[in-house]
Amino acid sequence: MKALGIGLIGTGYMGKCHALAWNNVSTVFGDVDRPRLVHLAEANAELAASRAREFGFAKSTANWRDLLADPEVDVISVTTPNQFHADMAIAALEAGKHVWCEKPMAPAFADAERMLAAQRSSGKVAVMGYNYIQNPVMRHIRSLLDEGVIGTVNHARVEMDEDFMADPKAAFYWKSEASSGYGALDDFAVHPLSLLWSLFGHVEAVIASLAKPYADRPLKDGGRRAVENHDIASVLMRLPGGISGVLMANRSAWGRKGRIALQVYGSKGTILFDQERMNEFQLYTTEGRASEQGFSTVLTAPHHKPYDRFIPAPGHGLGFNDLKVIECRELIAAIAGMASHSIDFNHGLRIEKTVHAMAQSFREARWVEIATE
Repeated sequence: MKALGIGLIGTGYMGKCHALAWNNVSTVFGDVDRPRLVHLAEANAELAASRAREFGFAKSTANWRDLLADPEVDVISVTTPNQFHADMAIAALEAGKHVWCEKPMAPAFADAERMLAAQRSSGKVAVMGYNYIQNPVMRHIRSLLDEGVIGTVNHARVEMDEDFMADPKAAFYWKSEASSGYGALDDFAVHPLSLLWSLFGHVEAVIASLAKPYADRPLKDGGRRAVENHDIASVLMRLPGGISGVLMANRSAWGRKGRIALQVYGSKGTILFDQERMNEFQLYTTEGRASEQGFSTVLTAPHHKPYDRFIPAPGHGLGFNDLKVIECRELIAAIAGMASHSIDFNHGLRIEKTVHAMAQSFREARWVEIATE
């Protein structure tokens, strides 16, 4: 594959993850040319120059639009706060660049629709940053479901919990602003929704309850500001084939650090997974004598592709940033016209549609059906 020229907008937590992925994808997979780290954009010139040195980018700028005009840039990673995704992704596509945009697409559904329209008009590849679906464990769970190992699935339950907003004394910041979205739903629940999409497909109907554990938060300079979105979401869902579903998300759950707990129940067994123990899953099947039936713990190993690209021995474990490297490889495959295990803007919009249906359900206190198109 041709070596791609990379532009990066934003150098916070996710910006660094993207930089690590672009730096490592060729080393890990060996079947792609090493990307050229061309141009990096940050909020001010000094920070941009510093990050460019750290991340290995040749050029830096305080104006993200400079990346659009740079002929050496083929792909732009958008890793800024949610409310900036639409304008940046659309501008990049209109400039003829491929796009790797962090989730969610945009706080407003109309903006997400504009993003998809821009991608279709451009003919370029545009994918979302849903790295949890890239875990070799999740890929193997999908294969187990396809093989009918646990029989006919009748119920799926997924929970996402972290405690970065659990402290009522923590200062107000942008994730509690209405402009950033609904809160737990689109900042958070989109990740478990990406797992459900990759395993079962389109969510057909939802009814949601949202909660706000703290009505306001202190400001750094004194005073308080009202929290404008919800940190907790509880949702009942109907999945394809009559599967019942439950999704729960909580950004203020003390003790939870990176929990995405998936439980899938079938007519012949159960599968359990938790992202906090991302290198293993539990499997229960009804085969054999009842006296020996029980959950078995399976550790990831080289036969859980593409674990083997990182480590030749079982049980040693991958990490969060490794999933981003896999996601990067899938993006490169899509750009090359190959099959790709990615969530593109088309499927990303379906996740956005589900999130907005959940918010509508909460406002109207009723079930909301979700059209497939």
